[in-house]
Amino acid sequence: MADVMNVGVNLEAFSQAINAIQALRSSVTKVFDSLKDGMKNKETLEGREKVFITEFQDNLQSVNRDLNELERLSTLVGRPSESHPLHNSGLLSLDPVQDKTPLYSQLLQAYKWSNKLQYHAGLASSLLNQQSLKRSANQMGTSAKRRPKVQPSTLALPTQYVDDVISRIGRMFPDMSIELFRPNGTSAVLLVTLGKVLKAIVVMRSLFIDRTIVRGYHENVYSEDGKLDIWSKSNYQAFQKVTDHATTALLHYQLPQMPDVVVRSFMTWLRSYIKLFQTPCQRCGKYLQEGLPPTWRDFRTLEAFHDTCRQ
Repeated sequence: MADVMNVGVNLEAFSQAINAIQALRSSVTKVFDSLKDGMKNKETLEGREKVFITEFQDNLQSVNRDLNELERLSTLVGRPSESHPLHNSGLLSLDPVQDKTPLYSQLLQAYKWSNKLQYHAGLASSLLNQQSLKRSANQMGTSAKRRPKVQPSTLALPTQYVDDVISRIGRMFPDMSIELFRPNGTSAVLLVTLGKVLKAIVVMRSLFIDRTIVRGYHENVYSEDGKLDIWSKSNYQAFQKVTDHATTALLHYQLPQMPDVVVRSFMTWLRSYIKLFQTPCQRCGKYLQEGLPPTWRDFRTLEAFHDTCRQ
């Protein structure tokens, strides 16, 4: 009894309140069951309506009776004593307004920021360790001959080397015509004509491919001032799909140590569109699906698939 007085809760009334909640749930369930079953089979329509209304009223009265009983017991349960030392754990029973005290969202944002800060700090630490200063303590006893030589950056390759790579790729594929332009100094722009199927504009920085625009063979690739139009999309949905797949291929073929291999692999993949409108889909066997040919080419096997069949 002393424990009950200290806590400030009538445990017997609390137990009765739980039973009252169960009884209220049962009576509410009966109300919905009667609505679900509807009018039972009787000889006349008037008899069915009378029985249904009587049962429905009885069920509602049961719900009202159980609800009144629960309200009566709730006043007898009592409240915890205010003098009981709950400390910070007492705040767990509160239900604050989210708009006024957005504590959880702020904690979540701080947690994400902390993880991102730790990730970037680790990357910065690894880069600083690789490119330590010459006067650092780690290299004071190291001779200049034993220091590793700085590898030349592939972003600043000679233009003659880039021209030779493009020329060798052009000789590999006789049915692919490659024209090289340098509108802004050292940056190269390739105009690739694949048979009589399509034309592709490949924008490059040294030997790194930045972006690709694919248009139809009969579409204009030049702007009004006579320069290559590297921004406008194709007027045909099929070649717009091919442009999207080419962008995906640029992300797939990535080998910074050997950029010439990347360019050659991308051109090999692009050449697989030589029979864009003559090759059926390897999954469904159809030439057209929703009015479009199989525009996807597998990066490894170069097989043709429709955009929906490849998944």
